[in-house]
Amino acid sequence: MATLDQKSPNVLLQSLCCRITGKSEAEVAHQFQYAVRVIGSNYAPTIERDEFLVSEKIKKELLKQRREADAALFSELHRKLQTQGVLKHRWSVLYLLLSLSEDPRKPSSRVGNYGALFAQALPRDAHSTPFYCTRPQSLALSYGERSTGLSASVGTSGISSLGVYTLNGPTPTPQPLLAGQPPQPAAGGGQPLGSRLAWTLPVSSSPSSAMVPPAARPPLGPPVPAARVVRPRRDGDPAGEVNEAALVRDILYVFQGIDGKFIKMSAQDNCYKIDSKVVLCKSLRDTSSRLAELGWLHNKVRKYTDARSLDRAFGLVGQSFCASLHQELKEYYRLLSVLHSQLQVEDDQGVTVCTESSLTLRRLLVWMYDPKVRLKTLAALVDFCQGRKGGELASAVHAYGKTGDPQMRALVQHILSLVSHPILNFLYRWIYDGELEDTYHEFFVASDPNVKTDRLWHDKYSLRKSMIPSFITMDQARKVLLIGKSINFLHQVCHDRTPPGKITAASKSADTPKDAAELLSDLEGAFQEKIDAAYFDTSKYLLDVLNRNYLLLEHLQAMRRYLLLGQGDFIRHLMDLLKPELARPATTLYQHNLTGILETAVRATNAQYDNAEILKRLDVRLLEVSPGDTGWDVFSLDYHVDGPISTVFTRECMGHYLRVFNFLWRAKRMEYTLTDIWKGQMCNAKLLKTMPELSGVLHQCHILASEMVHFIHQMQYYITFEVLECSWDELWSKVRQAQDLDHIIAAHDVFLDTIISRCLLDNNSRSLLNQLRAIFDQIIEFQSAQDSLYRSALEELSLRLQYEEKRRQREEEGQWGVTAEQEAEEKKRIQEFQETIPKMRSQLRILTHFYQSIVQQFLVLLMTSSDESLRFLSFRLDFNEHYRAREPRLRASIGATRGRRLSNI
Repeated sequence: MATLDQKSPNVLLQSLCCRITGKSEAEVAHQFQYAVRVIGSNYAPTIERDEFLVSEKIKKELLKQRREADAALFSELHRKLQTQGVLKHRWSVLYLLLSLSEDPRKPSSRVGNYGALFAQALPRDAHSTPFYCTRPQSLALSYGERSTGLSASVGTSGISSLGVYTLNGPTPTPQPLLAGQPPQPAAGGGQPLGSRLAWTLPVSSSPSSAMVPPAARPPLGPPVPAARVVRPRRDGDPAGEVNEAALVRDILYVFQGIDGKFIKMSAQDNCYKIDSKVVLCKSLRDTSSRLAELGWLHNKVRKYTDARSLDRAFGLVGQSFCASLHQELKEYYRLLSVLHSQLQVEDDQGVTVCTESSLTLRRLLVWMYDPKVRLKTLAALVDFCQGRKGGELASAVHAYGKTGDPQMRALVQHILSLVSHPILNFLYRWIYDGELEDTYHEFFVASDPNVKTDRLWHDKYSLRKSMIPSFITMDQARKVLLIGKSINFLHQVCHDRTPPGKITAASKSADTPKDAAELLSDLEGAFQEKIDAAYFDTSKYLLDVLNRNYLLLEHLQAMRRYLLLGQGDFIRHLMDLLKPELARPATTLYQHNLTGILETAVRATNAQYDNAEILKRLDVRLLEVSPGDTGWDVFSLDYHVDGPISTVFTRECMGHYLRVFNFLWRAKRMEYTLTDIWKGQMCNAKLLKTMPELSGVLHQCHILASEMVHFIHQMQYYITFEVLECSWDELWSKVRQAQDLDHIIAAHDVFLDTIISRCLLDNNSRSLLNQLRAIFDQIIEFQSAQDSLYRSALEELSLRLQYEEKRRQREEEGQWGVTAEQEAEEKKRIQEFQETIPKMRSQLRILTHFYQSIVQQFLVLLMTSSDESLRFLSFRLDFNEHYRAREPRLRASIGATRGRRLSNI
């Protein structure tokens, strides 16, 4: 015979039909077909699908049969079964065992009715709603109502169902039945049900039981059998005073937010109050008021959930919060259903209010202590979370869990696991797939759909700081933003089609609130590892793509070589080729001519060995022309950037490069001009020795040129080495160590800001830059003055040489060298030239005075600068204290600076 595992489901079902009906396989054909229809349909029997209640019924049946050891064994086996995932439908198995254990001879037995069940037609509406899942109004029982169905389905589980209301939702089956001996049957043929229910209450395990006087606690042992008496009238005694039994029923209604007959909601005082006309002793009135607080707390929580449950704009996080509140209220309603069942069982059994097993206000006060604490926590949480949504709501819940009470902390942690579940789902989809579907703006990463692709990295995605949950640090949030942004940048800008799964291995996501709770319990461990792994893998892959496919580092070096004049041979040769063109008025320049000169300079220098991708981006640019500008004023090199590298070299960055290039180009022109001045002096020195009257003027030119050369050399050293080289070294070191693209962009921005500030191009150095430009203008003016001097001197020298040559030729011919008239004209011309020398000397003296005064003002500004490198530059510019002797303010500034340096030492 085949084993049980090898049999098909149809064979097993047919065997089950035969066992239940006691007939052969041929006789149960009709029942077997109907069973197949039932199993294949959506039929749901109108019974309570609650595993806990069914297990309690089984244990109760075992206790009735005085099989205490079997009850304990069953409880232990059921607990182990709950901890394992072997069975998915434990309730069905337990219900089947319970049904099979009943005596088929009893009229009410379910087993005996199976044949009749199979003979019936399939019902049209076979679905039912569990009792404890309905609205609280469904729990409100009228005073005359006697529902045997309620007692059978809920009340038979006993008050031990109170133990279900625990910290984190549904809990394993409580073990109060195993703590002591079972009750002994009463003398009248059986113990009263009220006493039995009171005995099964797990009061000894409740933390509140220690706070109640011993007299108020339910008995832990079997109660003394009480005589069966009829409960008095609930509305009160003949004297008009309301008895405690009526208050108990009213309180049970108030627990659900329903006005009772004597206790009603006062809209003016916003609380439940007992009617002042009701005659009631002070102790019962005070106890009822304390118990009525649960109804007020229930209403507060229920009002929040009802208002928010249908609000779609509240978002997934808000709906999860409402679901967690509903789950807590559901457990609260289960407790109330058990209390109602107990109350009706007492009415059916005729138990008086004075017996030890009956429901009293003091017992309710003890039993409702934990639910009251939980409802207080929920109500306070609802108040604290008003007006919040998304990550801000999760932060509020997380902040409320920072308490020393372990029960409250566990409750808030359970709610937080449900609330944070949508946020973690958002997060994992973002860091593993780059997808952001945040319809209600709950996630802390925001997206702007209006941003174009070229600004994707800078402007499309940002952090909503208000939505960052407090359990996620700012560093983690920044990494989360960068991960998803990198994935979208790769797909949309770099056009890289590599699946995200190949970039970084997706780990287990928060599929359930349980997974979310596990992650929240280890934020610095597993959660941090997930974020770090995705961050490092994605960022490294993005940088590899930019460096390998788009030559990011090569473009960065090209900026240094060309726009920052780092390629010395190329810049010098380009300036030599451009000199004739740039000396012309700016309006006469043509860009195609300058572009041809640029290509010539590239082919003639080491720049020709650069990557073709780099050289094709190098171009010439003409700035806006102003009246009187020459080519030197409007010429600029340009570097075209597009695609992914434009994310680093943005339009603002290229504007900074253009400003720095113009400044460096002008400083380079000053160096080039002074070189020409020095060459002119050296070449004309020997020629003009025959004109001693020019010695003083030439000496002035030599002195002024030396001052200017010293100044420009020191400025060039400062700009080239202290500013450009040092800043570039720091930039290159940061770029090589960068972990993500943001680090490269930040380092590049710092590099440009440092260059602009230390090259006197920022707003704080405007006065220094104006003085420096004035010095440059004096150098150009000095070049013009010296060129004019040399032109006049060389022209005079040429005329004198011609005069001497004519006289020599006439003497060789045997004639007089010169006539008296010619000699007079020569002397007159020489006299006129000599009369221009004082004018030249005066012009040079004025030029020297203006130059030195501007340099002195420049040095004063340098000495008062907050930048230490600029103050050191002033020492080098005035190393021999030449300007200090002429300027009193400079002496005071230098003295103050030295005093500060000595005080610092």
